[in-house]
Amino acid sequence: MSEPLPHRLPDGRWRPAELAFWLLPVIAYFAAPNYLLLGSQIFIVGLFALSLDLILGYAGIVSLGHAAFFGVGAYTAGLLASHGWGEPISGLLAGAVAAALVGWVASFLVVRGRDLTQLMVTMGIGLMLFEAANKAAFITGGVDGLSGMVVGKVLGIFDFDLEGRVAYLYSLVVLFVVFVVLRRMVYSPFGLGLRGLHYGPKRMPAIGASVYRRQIAIFTVGAGVAGIAGALLAQTTQFVGLDSLSFHRSAELLIMLVLGGSGRLYGGLVGAAVFMIAQNYLADLNPVYWQFWMGLLLVLVVMFARGGVLGGLTALQRRWATGTK
Repeated sequence: MSEPLPHRLPDGRWRPAELAFWLLPVIAYFAAPNYLLLGSQIFIVGLFALSLDLILGYAGIVSLGHAAFFGVGAYTAGLLASHGWGEPISGLLAGAVAAALVGWVASFLVVRGRDLTQLMVTMGIGLMLFEAANKAAFITGGVDGLSGMVVGKVLGIFDFDLEGRVAYLYSLVVLFVVFVVLRRMVYSPFGLGLRGLHYGPKRMPAIGASVYRRQIAIFTVGAGVAGIAGALLAQTTQFVGLDSLSFHRSAELLIMLVLGGSGRLYGGLVGAAVFMIAQNYLADLNPVYWQFWMGLLLVLVVMFARGGVLGGLTALQRRWATGTK
């Protein structure tokens, strides 16, 4: 008998399926010019879902208030643009830094608990920031939202147009660049340590790994990525409302991860695309009862595709491979 193959760590090489995945939005840019605005929204929400997947799918930190960091990034970029600083790239970086700072402070409270405690703490932080933004209407615009934003040209060349072409490409490039960085991080020793936090948090100290520090680090990174998504939404729509901090947005984010599959990097992106395309189609089909069909879709995915859409596809691939041998 031949000896079993040794377990190999992931090498981080790009697979053909991944290249095909990123080729799809490029094709969609030319094939579906009437849906570019929807496409840019999918990229932004996908980036937002990716930020939650880092702390939930990889580190096992549950959150019901992740929209707090999304809103901080959105208001940071929005306030800069409304006060004369509309340069997009620096606005994104400012949104990321502001959200990461808030996430770093909040992480000391969040990582102390487990499961239900984390849910309550993160939800409380989100509700507090929502009400703070509502009360500070002289800064945020309150229920009317923050308007009067003047966003400059991307790289000083490309101006945002009504058709959404620049917003689409800008959002896609930002998503891809952030994804490449996070993908590299996930395949690094630090990323493997995050897996250990998820599946064996009590065993990690035995190998000399600090659970507390890793949880704080990844929560801060996740908050910063959420801030980039929020700033991106503010710049492409040139408006920031209280809904960017709402509990409803955090809840939708969890639904997207369930649909796509958490802990897979691409799960958040796939879940965001499935959710938003289904929502757009069902709302046009039946504006009153579309939520019923969305709920039915979620139930079917949970029942028949364990691990979301990507989990279901992986299971089918394994069955096909086993059946052909």
